[in-house]
Amino acid sequence: MTTMVADRPQARAVTTEIVTNTHRFLELEHEWNDAVSRAALTHPFLRHEWIRTWWECFGAGRALHIVVVRNGDAVLAIAPLMVEQTQMYGLAVRKLDLLHNDHTPRTDWIIAGAPHQAYEGIWNALRESHERWDFVQLSRLSEDSSTLASVAAWAIRDGYQSGCWQGDTSPYLTLDGTWESYYASLPARFRSNLRNRLGRLSTLGDPRLEIIGQPDDAARKDAVRLEASGWKDKSRTSIGSDPSVDAFYATLAPRAAESGWLRLMFLNVGGRRIATCYGAVFNRRLFLVKTGYDPEYAACAPFKLLTLLAIQWAYAEGLHEIDFLGDAEPWKLEWTSDSRAHHWLYVFAGTRRARLLHSLKFQVVPELKRWRA
Repeated sequence: MTTMVADRPQARAVTTEIVTNTHRFLELEHEWNDAVSRAALTHPFLRHEWIRTWWECFGAGRALHIVVVRNGDAVLAIAPLMVEQTQMYGLAVRKLDLLHNDHTPRTDWIIAGAPHQAYEGIWNALRESHERWDFVQLSRLSEDSSTLASVAAWAIRDGYQSGCWQGDTSPYLTLDGTWESYYASLPARFRSNLRNRLGRLSTLGDPRLEIIGQPDDAARKDAVRLEASGWKDKSRTSIGSDPSVDAFYATLAPRAAESGWLRLMFLNVGGRRIATCYGAVFNRRLFLVKTGYDPEYAACAPFKLLTLLAIQWAYAEGLHEIDFLGDAEPWKLEWTSDSRAHHWLYVFAGTRRARLLHSLKFQVVPELKRWRA
C-alpha cells in the first residue's frame, strides 16, 4: 500500500508519499540512490542496497513506513522508517524507527535538497499518521546530523515531547599529511610493538594486505571464519552464529561489490589468510564494518597488523578518512584520538500513554539510576 499525503497549501509543489509496500520500495532504487548521491552522504549505510538487504533479512514482524518527499518529480528527502510492536517499561507500544539494528553503524534521513521543505514534509507526514505510533525513535544519528535539531524544533512547535540520549562514540582517523608523517606521530612504544609483532609474523612468511572488491565464495567463507574468532563464537555474536545475520552479510557482499564500494580485506601470510575486515570504501572513506582474526596467531596481533597495512594503503589511495565504527574500544584509540558521537532522538505522540512513556524514559528512570548510584 502507498498513501499520498498532500502538504500544506503554501507548499503545493511538495508531495509526500508513504511507502508501506515492499514492491514499491524496490521500485525506488534508482531514485533512492540518486537522492543519496545528492545528499552527499559520507557513508554507504543508507544506500538502497544496504537498506533493501537489511529489510529482507531483519524485517520480519515489522511494517514499512518510508516517507518520500518530492518537489514535482525530484526527490527532496527519504525517511527510511518502519513500525514495530515492542515493549517499553512493561507497556506494549508502537515504535516508529529507522530501518536498523546493531548491524547498521549509522543512520539518518536522506535530505537531498531544500532542507526546510524536506524536513517539514517528513514531519507533516509523521504527524498526520500519528495514530500508527506511540513514539518515534531516530537511532544512531551522527552528532553533526541536521536531523537532530530540525526534528526537535518541529516537535516543539507542534507540542510534542521529545528527548535525546547519547549512544556510542566511534573513533575515526583523518588522513592528513603523509603516511610517513602519521606513522612517525604514533607513540614510540606503540611503533616498537608494531615492529616486534611484524617481525614475529615475518618468520612465518611474507605478510601482505589482500583487498578484494569482487569476492568469490572462498573469500567470503574465509571472512566469516576469521570474523568468528574464539570469543565471538562463544558469546554468539559472530556473523555465523545467527542465520539472519549470516544471510545479511552474504547477500550484501555481491550487491555492495556490484555498486563498487565493498572491500573485503585480509592479512595474508605465507598464502594463509589470518585476519579480516569486511570493509567499505565510500566517498573516499574506509569503513571497518566487521573484523576478526585467527586466534592461532594471536601472539602476532594479526588484526593490529592488518590495521597498520590498511592505513598505509588508505594513504596511498588518497582516501580522506578511516572510520572504525562501533564504540571507542581501546584498540581503536591506539590509532587515533578523534571520535564521533551518535545520538538517539525520541519524539512522543500527544496521547496519555506517550506522555507517560516520556516521563518514564527522561525523568523517572534517570532519577532512579542516580538514586541507586
